[in-house]
Amino acid sequence: MMVKFTNKFLVIALVLACITGVNRVAAQDGTVNTNVITHDKDGVFNSTASYTFDVSSTYSTPQTGRVKYEVTTEAGKKMRSDSVVVKLGGKGSASYNFDIAGLPSGFYKINFMINVTDYDDTTRKAFGIRPDEIRSQYGKPADFDSFWANAKAELATVKPEFKVTEMPDSSKDKRKVFLVEMKSLGGLTIRGWLTEPITKNKNKKFVVMLALPGYQVDLKPLYGLDPDIAILSLNIRGQGNSRDVINVRKETYITLGVEDKNKYVLKGAIMDCVRAVDFIYTRPELRHDNIIAVGGSLGGFLAVATSGVDNRISFCSAANPILGDVRNLANQVDWPFNDIKRYVNTRPGLTFDKVLNNMDYFDAKNFASAIKCRTLMGMGMVDNIAPPNTVQTIYNGIPADKHLIIFRDLAHEIGKKYVVYEGRWMRDTFALF
Repeated sequence: MMVKFTNKFLVIALVLACITGVNRVAAQDGTVNTNVITHDKDGVFNSTASYTFDVSSTYSTPQTGRVKYEVTTEAGKKMRSDSVVVKLGGKGSASYNFDIAGLPSGFYKINFMINVTDYDDTTRKAFGIRPDEIRSQYGKPADFDSFWANAKAELATVKPEFKVTEMPDSSKDKRKVFLVEMKSLGGLTIRGWLTEPITKNKNKKFVVMLALPGYQVDLKPLYGLDPDIAILSLNIRGQGNSRDVINVRKETYITLGVEDKNKYVLKGAIMDCVRAVDFIYTRPELRHDNIIAVGGSLGGFLAVATSGVDNRISFCSAANPILGDVRNLANQVDWPFNDIKRYVNTRPGLTFDKVLNNMDYFDAKNFASAIKCRTLMGMGMVDNIAPPNTVQTIYNGIPADKHLIIFRDLAHEIGKKYVVYEGRWMRDTFALF
C-alpha cells in the first residue's frame, strides 16, 4: 500500500523505492482505501462465494484502472479470475460485487488486486465451498491399527519409573508445582510439569489438562486460575527439559528416523503422550475419567494422535493440527517437506516416496477415525502450515461429538473465541459447575 510523504522525505522515499522495487510513490494530496467484505462470517459457502470490494479515494484527481480477483486451490492451481473497470472521480468511492460459482467442495485462496492511477495493492483471503464434503483420496495403511497396538505393547514393556519432585517455588498462584520424570518408549526419560491447585479438601480430585507442546516448544509449568483443574505440561522427547538424549537442531527433529516407521521420532513422541496418561492414572488426586488432551500445531497433532490410540482421553482439543492428509499436504506447503527432502538427498537409496509410505502411519487423519471422545478443533483459514483443507479432512473423519471453530482471517493461530469455547465445553463435559 502506498505511503504519503512530505517534501522533507520525498528524496529518501524515491531512493527506497528504487532499491526495494517499488515503482510508484503516492501523490501528496490523498490516498486510496480498500475493504474486502466476505459475505459469510466464517468464509464458508454452500455453492457461490460472494464478496464486495469497497474502494474510496481522497485524491482530488480521478482514479482509473481495474479490480481483479484470482482464485487458486491450496496447491496453487488457478481456478477462476475476473476483473472490472474502476473509475473514481475526485474523492470518489465505489463498491464492486464478485460472485464465484461452480467450484467443487474444498478450500480456496483468493487474491483481490487493485491497480489505479496512484495506487496498487493486493488483499489475500480464503474461502470454503461445502467443506463437510471434503475427504482424502488416500486411505490409511491396512496395518495401521496393528502398528499402533504393537507400539503400545512395546511401551508397556518399559518400566515407567515415575518420579515426582515438588519444586522450591511451589504454591505460586495458589498451586503446587512438581517436576515429573518417567521412562518412555526405548527407555528414554521424558519430563514435564504438574501443577495442582492448593486445597484444604483432602479428598479433592482434579480434572486433568494434558498440555502437549508445539514444534520445538519448551513447555513450562502452567498455572491458570481454575481451582478444579490440574495441568500436566508434557515435554516430549527432544523438546524442553526432555532434550538430554535427543538434542538436535530445529530443522533436524522432524527428520529423525523418518526412513523407518518403527524408529521415527514421532512414534516415540506419541508414546510419550500415552505414558503421560499412564502417569495420570497413578495419581489418586487426579480424575482418571476426566482427561483433556490439548495442544496447537504439533501439540494439536499430538492431541489427535493420542486421542486416537488411547481411549482414556475424554476430551480432545486440537488447534491448527499439523500433518493432516500428508500426501496432499506435501504438494501444498514448504514445511516440513523441504527439510525432509533435503534429508532424503543425503541418504543413499532413500526416496521421498518411501518416506511418504512411512508418514502414512503418522498422518493425523488416520488417527481421527478412532477418536471416541468429544473433540474441539480450531482452524486458521489462511494457514500455510496446517492448510484448512487438511484440518477439515482430519475433522471430517472424527466419528465422535465434535465442533470446529474457523478463524476466517487468521493464519497458524487461533483467537480468543476458541479458548473461551474450550473452557465452557470442558466444564460442561466434566460437569464442573
